[in-house]
Amino acid sequence: MTLQTNIPVHEVVYRKLRDLILFGEIAPGQAVTIQGLVERLDAGMTPVREAIRRLTSEGALNFQGNRRIIVPVLSDKNMTELYFLRQTLEPRLIFLAAERAGKEDIARLTRIDSDLDRAIKTGDINQYLRKNYQFHSELYRLADAPILEAVADSLWLRYGPSLRVVCGRVGTLGLTDQHKETLAAMTAGNPQKASEAILADVTQGIDQIKSSIMGK
Repeated sequence: MTLQTNIPVHEVVYRKLRDLILFGEIAPGQAVTIQGLVERLDAGMTPVREAIRRLTSEGALNFQGNRRIIVPVLSDKNMTELYFLRQTLEPRLIFLAAERAGKEDIARLTRIDSDLDRAIKTGDINQYLRKNYQFHSELYRLADAPILEAVADSLWLRYGPSLRVVCGRVGTLGLTDQHKETLAAMTAGNPQKASEAILADVTQGIDQIKSSIMGK
């Protein structure tokens, strides 16, 4: 996360807490306290409470009472809903992105994917999670479909923490993706093939979570 110096404190705190959740630094089911987050984020009580309120409304946090908060643990029903939403939204977003992408866009995505490959080879889980998210979010941005982008991006707050758990169990070398197939299709000017590749990528990712965490 790149923080700008001209954004309000409450937004800075929100983004910091969002990243902790998104990249699994607060694990699903792990209880944290408001005071603990104040200390961890090095922030005041008011902006931390506001960040918690926003992230609770986005489904990324649940209150447990006694000022304790947790990142929700995905249920089988949650996974079914995530399957449906990501398999519906992302192929459309990537189709649109592939229609609009120029050489510079594809080159930027290729660099991100190269960074991701290095993270896989070196076992750098933090870098893997950040570069994987960056690759997808860059595609969303390229689509120029802000409503779809906002919904797709919000799903990562539900999906990301569990992906961190998978990485911890199988390691980065056990992870696969369809990024190169997506990039090849975009380079060839074939939005439909790019869409199909990202659909396979999304399906693989969710299947890994289901098999690793839920044993299915």
